[in-house]
Amino acid sequence: MNEKTLIKGKIHYVGVNDRRKHLFEGMWPLPYGVSYNSYLIDDDIVALVDTVDACYFETFLHKIRSIIGNRPIQYLIINHMEPDHSGSISLIRQYYPDIVIVGNRQTFGMIEGYYGAAGERYEVKDGDFLSLGHHCLRFYLTPMVHWPETMMTLDETDGVLFSGDAFGCFGTLDGGFLDTRINTEHYWDEMVRYYANIVGKYGNPVQKALAKLQGKPITTVCSTHGPVWTEHIARVHDIYDCLSRYEAAEGVVIAYGSMYGHTEQMAEALAAELSYQGIRNIVMHDVSKSHPSYILRDIFKYRGLLVGSPTYCNQIYPEVDSLLDKILLREVKNRYLGIFGSFTWAGAAVKRMGEFAERSKFELVGDPVEMKQAMREADYQHCEQLAQAMAARLKKDRNRE
Repeated sequence: MNEKTLIKGKIHYVGVNDRRKHLFEGMWPLPYGVSYNSYLIDDDIVALVDTVDACYFETFLHKIRSIIGNRPIQYLIINHMEPDHSGSISLIRQYYPDIVIVGNRQTFGMIEGYYGAAGERYEVKDGDFLSLGHHCLRFYLTPMVHWPETMMTLDETDGVLFSGDAFGCFGTLDGGFLDTRINTEHYWDEMVRYYANIVGKYGNPVQKALAKLQGKPITTVCSTHGPVWTEHIARVHDIYDCLSRYEAAEGVVIAYGSMYGHTEQMAEALAAELSYQGIRNIVMHDVSKSHPSYILRDIFKYRGLLVGSPTYCNQIYPEVDSLLDKILLREVKNRYLGIFGSFTWAGAAVKRMGEFAERSKFELVGDPVEMKQAMREADYQHCEQLAQAMAARLKKDRNRE
């Protein structure tokens, strides 16, 4: 049993899988479920790194005891206080009443707020050190990745980084937890979707955290969600680095609302012309069908964005308006934007989406296209011109690269 849970040195995986939850944070779909990862260091001094959602505590405790038996846990290291990782703190303390909780000043304020008095504590500052015997731990504060109390713990003995939510992704761990023992293919898009929806607003803090890790001999990354990364560390790092700098690949996301199909016809015309102009990455989302988490994922992946909306009660179509708010909330940068829309008796959506363009500071490409009632030849031509302008802007970057 212990060999199956072993990561490296004396470090074991004791996390759990949640295959029942439909929505993460009550918002984001979980088609592959999600894991809550916790790690046990079975050293001269035993330490537990993060916990799991309280509803899985019985399974969690069984995993811990299968490794250390009746030995006590001296330290509980809390890298992140969201309840899916800290929810078992009170229960752990019932079984290990002498446990010392390790965290920073912000951590202990949240523990008291969520769970009452923390008991014995060991407060750490950036760069502080803790020896467990064989394993030697260094703590790095990484505030706003993506809560103010977040930190990372680096085992300097074996180069194992306990990274909190950073480098995490959606998806349960089916059978194994090491990336060398599982098919990782579906995790890559889920990593981008996780970043875009959970961490996306905090690009600058992520960059600061990556800078702190620069040059550190990291051999293993133990996040609180998703696989334990060993052979794919460079790829995981590059994904987080690019996303936090708001870099993106050549391509266009076409996100639109359509009540009776006319705005959708505009979207189809745009897509056809983009393809004709040599743009291969074209992703289309009907906002009434695609969950916004997938649209946001693709907006983080591609530079071009074409947004279409019919006028609805003199406003932007509600689902489009909601998407635009979510984009602004994440402070996405460095995107090219085109606008199109339709109306029956009084146009308003295109004008109001122009206000989004100003607030987002995206580069507006081409002339906005506004159609009255149904598509005519002139409307097709205007859509083609907008698509041509977007393709030309993307190709300009391609030539520069």
